[in-house]
Amino acid sequence: MTVVANKLHLEIISPDRIFLDEEVETAVVRTATGDVGLLNDHLPMVTPLAVGRLKVVVDGKHREAACAGGIVKIRGHHALVITEAAEWIEEIDVERARKARERAENRLQSKENEVDLHRAKIALTKALNRIKLYEERE
Repeated sequence: MTVVANKLHLEIISPDRIFLDEEVETAVVRTATGDVGLLNDHLPMVTPLAVGRLKVVVDGKHREAACAGGIVKIRGHHALVITEAAEWIEEIDVERARKARERAENRLQSKENEVDLHRAKIALTKALNRIKLYEERE
C-alpha cells in the first residue's frame, strides 16, 4: 500500500463486495455514540457502527452512502469499515426499501416472539435509513 500525503486509505467491505478501496481526504461514519470524522493520521480506534449515513470526500467530490452498521478500525493512514451492507445513495432501490419497511412494521405488529421482534426492529431501522437518504437527495 502506498501512502498518499494528507490522504487516508479507506476500505469499506461487505459480504458481497468491496464497496470502496481508495485514498480519501475525509470520511464520516455513524458510530453508536454519534458521527466520527476520519482523517489521515487519525488516533487509533476500533468502534461499532450504527445504521446510518457514510460520507466520503474523494478528490474534492462529496459522496454519501447508506451503511447498515458494522465496525470501523482506524490506525494511522488506514481505515477499515466492515459492514453488512453499503450502497451509494444513487444505488438505493427505494421501492425495495419501502417494501422492507412494510414487512418489518407488520412483523412488529404481530409480536410473535422476541427474536423476530429484534430482527424486525433492525430491518425497520435499515429500511428507514435507506428511504431517508434516498429522499433527501431529491
